[in-house]
Amino acid sequence: MRLSFRARDKTWQEASILRKTITVVQASAVLIGVVVGTGILRTPPVVAANVSSETEYLGVWLLGGVVTLIGALCYAELGSAFPHVGGEYHYLREAYGPALGFLFAWGRMTVMQSGSIAAVAYVYGDYATYLIPAGASGPALHAASAIIALSVLQLRGTELSSGAQLVLTIATVAAVLLVAVIGLVAGPPAPPAASSVGGGAVGLAMVFVLLTYGGWSETAYLSGETRDATRDIPRALVLGTTVVTILYLFANLSFVRVLGLEGLRQSNAVAADLVQLVAGDAAAMVVAGIVCITCLSTLNATIFTGARSIFALGRSFAPFAVLGEQGAGGRSPRNAIVVQATITIGLVVFGALARDGFQSMVEYTAPVFWTFLLLVGIALFVLRCRDPERPIPFRTPLYPLTPLLFCATSAYLLHASLAYTGAGALLGLGFLAAGIPIYVLGRPQRS
Repeated sequence: MRLSFRARDKTWQEASILRKTITVVQASAVLIGVVVGTGILRTPPVVAANVSSETEYLGVWLLGGVVTLIGALCYAELGSAFPHVGGEYHYLREAYGPALGFLFAWGRMTVMQSGSIAAVAYVYGDYATYLIPAGASGPALHAASAIIALSVLQLRGTELSSGAQLVLTIATVAAVLLVAVIGLVAGPPAPPAASSVGGGAVGLAMVFVLLTYGGWSETAYLSGETRDATRDIPRALVLGTTVVTILYLFANLSFVRVLGLEGLRQSNAVAADLVQLVAGDAAAMVVAGIVCITCLSTLNATIFTGARSIFALGRSFAPFAVLGEQGAGGRSPRNAIVVQATITIGLVVFGALARDGFQSMVEYTAPVFWTFLLLVGIALFVLRCRDPERPIPFRTPLYPLTPLLFCATSAYLLHASLAYTGAGALLGLGFLAAGIPIYVLGRPQRS
């Protein structure tokens, strides 16, 4: 017999034992810090190669912002109705049961979050080596050093790490804005092209656009430490995605104005090419510093949220209970941070042996990520139907159309991540599948 809402209220309202110190501004800063990273400095040439006009180019970036906002509205309902430090892990566990919840947390620990951190760390390592040479192994050494330093910072406590994130996010936004302003104000406009012939694969262009917008869902992991999750999480999601969309449109308008669509297609380093046209030989150092700042911001935010899902796994799966231990005074999920750093450094070493560490990490994470994002979208329907009596402080506008669009987008990107990636995708799926026997063997000890 199904338990009533009152009988299950304690389970539904499971609260984080970590301290509730995060404000709306800090939560928005985490979202912006995760999203605005290396993608905006790497993906524009690929997007430009798959559209046929500058209007279409800017249009797909605007559409990407709309799709991101739709997803954020769905997460706003889940985050306000089910505030929990485990974020998506908690939603999946409540909607489908502990088995899928465990599989998500396992996949996030071994594939999604760790792979994402390693990918960004590689980009940081490449540019940090340009500023501070360290030999052939320089990129990997810089990448590992950044992971260790930021993990140690977060072991000091949520207040310090979230405060540092706010500073890094401000620096990141300022850096991207600087490049955009240089292009719009000081840069010479590109001559108009007589004709523009692109690949015409707008769907592929959207894959890279949404990759660049990726990371907004990390805000779900802050609901357990937000001062008033039912009010603040929806505000942070909407505010953060809106700021990111405006920033991306501003930056891409600058790229198109100075380089033109054809120049974008031929560029391997958009920001470097743009700044070099204006500032000359000093541009390389400027751009290297900009990329390092954006990478550190993304790394800090991603390490912060990733440790929270590992912490939630330790709190609900007895064999991994050590992961659920907190630091002194409930200031940080101590062991989760240490384990995450260890796994990520292992992936950095693996990437150092591959032909392209960044690309290998993207292929490794993409299919697993979009699989679970699709399941979270479906979970919104499941949880609404299962408990219609439950109060929902923030309801997704235009339900059920909005979550249906979110699910359709996630399904398409799951297909694309399998169609356009290589062996790395299969490796990531293999690690995910390895979690099944671990769950089966550990089930008798499940808490």
